[in-house]
Amino acid sequence: MKLKVADALVLWVAQGFGSGWSPVMPGTFGSLVGIGWLALLLSFENLAVFIGGQVLGIVVSIWICGRAELILGKSDPGCVVLDEIIAIPLCFTLPVLIFGNLLRIDSFLGKETWWLGLMGFVLFRLFDIWKPWPIGASQSLPGGWGVVADDLLAAVWVSVIMCVICWFRG
Repeated sequence: MKLKVADALVLWVAQGFGSGWSPVMPGTFGSLVGIGWLALLLSFENLAVFIGGQVLGIVVSIWICGRAELILGKSDPGCVVLDEIIAIPLCFTLPVLIFGNLLRIDSFLGKETWWLGLMGFVLFRLFDIWKPWPIGASQSLPGGWGVVADDLLAAVWVSVIMCVICWFRG
């Protein structure tokens, strides 16, 4: 299938810059790229950048994932992983907002805190696969909304759990 350059670019981004091409667990590989997106957003140590980057990422991904569905002629194809990428920072947003002092890379990805990043990642993958209510139901939304909404809802579940973990951690 010969693609226009613009469509090929949309697919490349939607497929997580190549991470979605994995023949096994493309969502997991996309989520790993999401850890890089989290690190980038945290590296500014600025709440407006952290939240604004997420909002921009969500809006762009709804359009790109919806467009990718049309190009590929499939509903929520497994190779489209931009939704996982943009959802990963949301897993850590409530702890950042509630505890305030976590707006740094080393809060979740440091030498002493790597396990928090791993916990958020693993929980996100579990919720994204398991899809408890209302995550699974959100996939029936049209176009890119259906592709992205389930990952955002999974991330919200994880964000709540991460708040509890951070609270007990002290």
